[in-house]
Amino acid sequence: MTDITTEAATAAASGNAATESFARKQREAVATSTERVNTLVSELLSAAHDIIRRHKVTYAEYDVLKSWLIQVGQDGEWPLFLDVWLERVVEEVANENREGSKGTIEGPYYIPDAPHLPAEATLPMRENEAGTPLLFQGQATSVDGTPLSGALVEIWQADNEGYYAQFAPGLPEWNLRGTVVADDQGNFKIHTIEPAPYQIPTDGSCGKLIAAAGWHAWRPAHLHLKVSAPGHQLITTQLYFQGGSHVEDDIASAVKPELILDPKPAADGSGNEVTYDFVLDKA
Repeated sequence: MTDITTEAATAAASGNAATESFARKQREAVATSTERVNTLVSELLSAAHDIIRRHKVTYAEYDVLKSWLIQVGQDGEWPLFLDVWLERVVEEVANENREGSKGTIEGPYYIPDAPHLPAEATLPMRENEAGTPLLFQGQATSVDGTPLSGALVEIWQADNEGYYAQFAPGLPEWNLRGTVVADDQGNFKIHTIEPAPYQIPTDGSCGKLIAAAGWHAWRPAHLHLKVSAPGHQLITTQLYFQGGSHVEDDIASAVKPELILDPKPAADGSGNEVTYDFVLDKA
């Protein structure tokens, strides 16, 4: 077991952390025309109106919805709600013409500026970090096969109990987070541990929706990655584990066949290892 006990992360605490993280992101202003705003908002409202009419929504149900929407904001769970139930479609549209590696959702737990690490590195972790050791290695290339020297491989993941650093108390700031700088041939080797499946927070507004709808709250174990290189499009993705729990019924519907890893026992008996290469489209 780890030397540091992780306290349970509440929905409010992790939700507010996700909201604060999103607010800190530097995002380019998007110039959207009046016509496009009108089209998108009008169609969204029209779809909602149609649901109300078709299902004869009552005032009592409407008031419950208003109360729930307010509570989502108070819990800080809008990033969680949007990333779990809407982002996958935005990602599909954004990357429909990509020739290289498949992407998927970023999720609410990304933190930029993780410490830079050499091409072969061990992610920051606690002494005796629980979990099966994993060597995750590969190469970053362009779509024409050119190795991408110095490509950045940002990686972040949950620990063996399903918690993320900076979103759960008791974890060191950069635990299981890092930015690995690939070598001159685009190669990288990352020593980490296999993450655990986890439930998204269930004690807040999103949890109430899940319970009311009779859904489950589980995400399969996964590694988060952002891979980038000059002159190429950044890829944001998640990699899952063959045979893992909830790979077939991820609450976020973010799993794609191309993103499933099949680790094998390491030759030296020190856990598992797997190779996965990233192919980046030119900018």
